[in-house]
Amino acid sequence: MQTNKPTIHTCFSPALLHLYDLSNAVVVIIDVFRATSTIAAALYNGAKCVIPVDEVAKAIEISKQIDGIAAGERDGKLAEGLQHGNSPLEYSKDFIKDKTLVLTTTNGTKLLQMALDNKASTIITGSFPNLSAVCTFLINENKNVVLGCAGWKDRFNLEDTLFAGAVIAKIKESFTIHCDSSLTAELLYNQHKDNLIDFASTLTHYHRLVERFGLIEDIKFCLTPDGANVLPLYENGKLTTN
Repeated sequence: MQTNKPTIHTCFSPALLHLYDLSNAVVVIIDVFRATSTIAAALYNGAKCVIPVDEVAKAIEISKQIDGIAAGERDGKLAEGLQHGNSPLEYSKDFIKDKTLVLTTTNGTKLLQMALDNKASTIITGSFPNLSAVCTFLINENKNVVLGCAGWKDRFNLEDTLFAGAVIAKIKESFTIHCDSSLTAELLYNQHKDNLIDFASTLTHYHRLVERFGLIEDIKFCLTPDGANVLPLYENGKLTTN
């Protein structure tokens, strides 16, 4: 039996990230609706890399410098000044293969920057479309894990917590868990894992995306396990699958 197992903690909000020691941990950036689902889709479909940035102006500037695709959203809709949004379905192989996506979003890309600022040892991004790849990586790394939920403007949300719970349910035997947030996430996931899409229809962000913008197919993609099963790893300012 393995002793001295690494730990898993779940951070429900970016506003709580400073409470966790990231210096010797793998930080999983989770923004299910939709940044980390979009990152997985773009890389799965052949993007050279994804450059996450925290500001629209920065996305536009960088994309011009490298002939990349500037994309992103604010408050769920296409950000002013950008031609491409934050829908994972927008980044088909025909469109994104061998190109660089420069992405900025309301919550996910900002959380990644916060993890960097807090000296995270290793940063990956996770969502249901790449659930298995995330779990395999975390087990193989055998390091402490912080599951960082992007939430919504520093507030708690359910979809990111559901994904954290899915990860925990699959890998918990390899880790020590003394974290009520992690226990809560796993309980929530186990309660709803057989009807994620039905449960999603009750969520605040579902209504924000579906009732305002009609993005039901985005929601389905974002909640379907392993539809874009790659491992986005952040190094030198870029997310790649290498």
